[in-house]
Amino acid sequence: MWNPSPIPEATWDTGLKEMNETWKGAIACLGVAVFFVMTIGIIYWQVVDQPNKNWILRGTFSGLIWERRTHSLVIQTLTEDKTYVEIDVGNVGNPDVEVPFVRNLCWLNKTEFCYTWDSVAEVKISLEVNEETETECYSMTWAPVHCHVELKDCFSMTNVSWYGGATVRSQTWPINDQNATMQPFIVNDLKDNPSGFGSALEHYFLGSSGVAVLVSPDIPLQLGLESRQQFCLQTLPSMERLPLQYTVCVAHTVKAAHQEAAQQLSQHSRELPSMKALWLPFWKLLTNVDSGPKVERELRIFSNRLRRHQLGEGVISLNEHSTTLLSDMDHDYLNTRKRGMSKRLTRDFPLVKLLNISITLSPFFGVDTTQFHTSLTDGTEAYWLSLPSAPQGQLIPVMSQWRGQFCVKLNITNPGAVSWFLDRVGSLQAHLGMEYIMLEGGEGNLFEEQALRPPQALGGDKYISLLADLATRIGDSTIMTAGTRSSHKPLFVRMTCLQSNWSPMGLKGIIPSLLHHTLLGYNFLIPDAVGGSLSGESVTDEELFIRWLEIAAFLPVISFHTPPWVCGEDRVLNLTRTYIAKHQKDVVPLIERYAEEWRMTGNPIYRPMWWLSPSDPMTFTIDDQFLIGDEVLVAPVVEKGAVQRDIYLPDGGFQWRDSQNAQVFDGGTFLQDYPVPLEDVAVFLRRS
Repeated sequence: MWNPSPIPEATWDTGLKEMNETWKGAIACLGVAVFFVMTIGIIYWQVVDQPNKNWILRGTFSGLIWERRTHSLVIQTLTEDKTYVEIDVGNVGNPDVEVPFVRNLCWLNKTEFCYTWDSVAEVKISLEVNEETETECYSMTWAPVHCHVELKDCFSMTNVSWYGGATVRSQTWPINDQNATMQPFIVNDLKDNPSGFGSALEHYFLGSSGVAVLVSPDIPLQLGLESRQQFCLQTLPSMERLPLQYTVCVAHTVKAAHQEAAQQLSQHSRELPSMKALWLPFWKLLTNVDSGPKVERELRIFSNRLRRHQLGEGVISLNEHSTTLLSDMDHDYLNTRKRGMSKRLTRDFPLVKLLNISITLSPFFGVDTTQFHTSLTDGTEAYWLSLPSAPQGQLIPVMSQWRGQFCVKLNITNPGAVSWFLDRVGSLQAHLGMEYIMLEGGEGNLFEEQALRPPQALGGDKYISLLADLATRIGDSTIMTAGTRSSHKPLFVRMTCLQSNWSPMGLKGIIPSLLHHTLLGYNFLIPDAVGGSLSGESVTDEELFIRWLEIAAFLPVISFHTPPWVCGEDRVLNLTRTYIAKHQKDVVPLIERYAEEWRMTGNPIYRPMWWLSPSDPMTFTIDDQFLIGDEVLVAPVVEKGAVQRDIYLPDGGFQWRDSQNAQVFDGGTFLQDYPVPLEDVAVFLRRS
């Protein structure tokens, strides 16, 4: 019988093991090779092959792009032929993290973009398209993931002229040439803080490319400007994880962008102040007396001089010191009459009542005043800004300095304190008969200036907003020295005091400041006095006085610090009479007409050159001309010794006629070395 030989098992097992080891090695090598190729591919895709930008959101004519190399958000037209704005978001506080590509975590919604940035901040962007106004708005919210994160976004000035923000000591139009260190974005008194931000201030910026930036006004914010580079918004680090919120709206032109922003900037109906004030020049009473009777005497002398020089009816302005002296005089008279119990419990001021005066008040009260000492004894210490001595302790008034004296400040959140202040104003009105009241001293934040944590109701600029509410209750002839979030109220705003010279902090600063205020909605202005009043001294430069007067004649109100009979000879007096008459005859009716348009539409009364030619780059940087409405162009001389100047007439399919010689020019004409004698100002009237 055949018996096959058995297979040697040991030999078979050894061969199989050798084959398995060979395949394992090959597979391992193949895996390493594939991993290496994938790594190279990913690196190549990230560094070389990946596009530098990707579209995040798309509207009907614009879109939002992420630029990975510059770490910026860019809003461009869909055809990429125009850039509206470039926003440098850095790496949200972490410059070492590379963000090559962003993915939308809200991918189901085509009008929203969501992303978490390096576990530092979350960003949410919403797009809203308004087909009626042809504007597209991107609402951006950066929310820190943890505490003590500073969020900072910077807006490029490259190829964009920017306007808005806040008044500064040396005002420019546009703001591209300004420099400001990163600081709280609140209104300061520029006399005390020349490098700070002044009035008017709004959380609003406008770019010539047709972009408007509206920043949430309810969140504390810092602002910094780097000349011709960028301006930056930055949050304050805190335990509350405050977000950075703003909306960027784009339109086809800068004018259209502003008109859309103006509607969003103030949701309130606009009210007009008393138009009577426009007809009267304001004369500041320069006096250094120490009693009420002496103030009365100075008023009588000054009033007689105005009549003697045939300068017509006007308003004589008293500073806070003179106002206090008159008020104290009435108080002293009361004390002397108490024994006799006369039927006349208060003294009348027949002379003062015959005059048209304005008084000056502030929310500050000296610690040596009767009002303050009385409050400590009658339990009304809560009438002053205070902080508790302990969590449930007694309120301690916060001390500060005002006009060189230690003071307390009215607690404007206390209804009793507001009623008491209004009663005081009513008493002064009854005794003095004044119609105009200037409220100053609302600037700054008393708590933050002393590194104290303010009550929630008084953070940032909220004091000024509440003071504007109080001013509105006083009447529609009230003048504020600061404005923020109050452009819709029936109030006047006094512009920043200027130096008595030809610099951007003097004469050259008038028109940039005018355009800045009206862009932010503050059209009813009390400009600084003719010749400038910052120094408090009389103006001695006759040419400066005349050129300043020529500009002031076209502003809402003409105000004087230096009387014309002090500055020069008969020529100055005659020109003063002439320009006051011109203001009343030609300018005020024009302002009244466009004031009604402002009330209905929000369009400014005083307008920059680009208003009529919003696509003309020539108009974006003109800072020495302005429009009254759409029909009058004013081009004053702002250079010392000049009797000619360059003038640009914006193009809009119409012509311009020189009001002096009736010459007619086409729109878009550049007039070089156009003659403007010392006693004249170049004024052009639009012809359809």
